[in-house]
Amino acid sequence: MSFFAYLLRCADGSYYAGHTDDLEGRIAQHQTGELPSCTRERRPVTLVWSQDFPGRDEALAAEQQIKGWSRAKKEALIAGDWQSIRRLGRRSVLRDEASTGSASPQGERWHGAPSPAPPPVIVLVRPQLGENIGKAARAMLNFGLTELRLVAPRDGWPNPQAGPAASGADVVLERALVYDSVAEAVADCADVYATTVRKRGVTKPVVTPEAAARAIHAGAGRSAILFGPERSGLETDDVAVARTIVTVPINPAFGSLNLAQAVILVAYEWSKGEALASPPETELAPPAPQQELDGMIAQLDALLDEAGYFFPLDRAPATRRMLRTMLTKPGWNSQEVRTMRGVLSALAPRPPRG
Repeated sequence: MSFFAYLLRCADGSYYAGHTDDLEGRIAQHQTGELPSCTRERRPVTLVWSQDFPGRDEALAAEQQIKGWSRAKKEALIAGDWQSIRRLGRRSVLRDEASTGSASPQGERWHGAPSPAPPPVIVLVRPQLGENIGKAARAMLNFGLTELRLVAPRDGWPNPQAGPAASGADVVLERALVYDSVAEAVADCADVYATTVRKRGVTKPVVTPEAAARAIHAGAGRSAILFGPERSGLETDDVAVARTIVTVPINPAFGSLNLAQAVILVAYEWSKGEALASPPETELAPPAPQQELDGMIAQLDALLDEAGYFFPLDRAPATRRMLRTMLTKPGWNSQEVRTMRGVLSALAPRPPRG
C-alpha cells in the first residue's frame, strides 16, 4: 500500500500540503469542498505535486516539512528544481535528485540519492500514568514524530486516560506498539539513545539533545530514544542497552523534568533539521520615503511645540534630534506612517465650535 504527500495550488494563489493513502479520492474531496480544511474557501484547487512513500509516517513527515517551506521553496519543488531547494533550505525529506526535465512533476518520483534517516522512535520504558503517555504523544506530534513504543506500561495498554491528555495526537496513540523489554523494543534500531541526568555506573558517550539530533539526521538507520518511568527514570540495565546517553543541560540544583518535558526537548532539537517550526514567509513592506517620514516628524514637532513641550528653549534642538533619532529607528513603512499621522491628528487640539 502506498501513501502520498501532495501539494495543491488554491484559487487565491496559496498552497496547501497534505498526505493520504488515496490520492485521487482526496483530491476529489478538496475539489468538491467535502473536507473541513482551508481549501474549502479557496476552490478551485489544482494538484501541482505529489510523491508516493512506502509508509504513512514518511508521507506525514514530508507533508509537515513542506508546510514549513517558503513559497519560493514550494515552487522550486513543483518545478523539480532541486538546486534551488538546496539553496533555499538545509535539507529535504524527499529523495534529493535534480530533475532535468521541464515537465510538471505531478506524480513524478525521484530515484537515486538515498533517503535521509527516518525519524527516531520514542520509547517510553515502564511508563506509569496514561496521562503522561498522552502528553508525551502530544509533544511528539508537535514536532513531527509519530512512532511511539511502550515497554511494559504499568497500567496496560490501551489506557483510556491517554487520549484526552494527547489533545488530538490520536495518530500517535493508535499506532503505539507494546513490548515486554527494552531489547525487543529497539531490536530494529541501529542507534539507541538513553535520556538520563544521573550517572548509573555505565561508561558511555554523553551528548546534549542538540548533538544527538545531529547524529540522528546524519545516520543511515533508524534510531530510538529511551525515556524512563516518571518516578525513577531509566534503570542501569536500561541504560546499558543504549550506545549513547542524552543529558539535557539543566539546573544542577533542580534537575527534575517530567516525561512530556523531556520528550519535547529532544523532539524539538530533532525538528530543527526538518523545518517544521518555520513561520510562514511574510513579505515586509519597503520603508517609507524620507519625505513621508519627515512629514510625520514635522506634524509631531508642531503638536509638541504648541503644547509647550520644548522647554527650556535652549534645549529644543537637542530634544528634536533625539526625537528624530527615536522615530527613524523602526524603519516605518508608508502605511505605518499614515497610521501614526492619523493618531497625531486625532490627538491635536480642535478649535471650539462656534
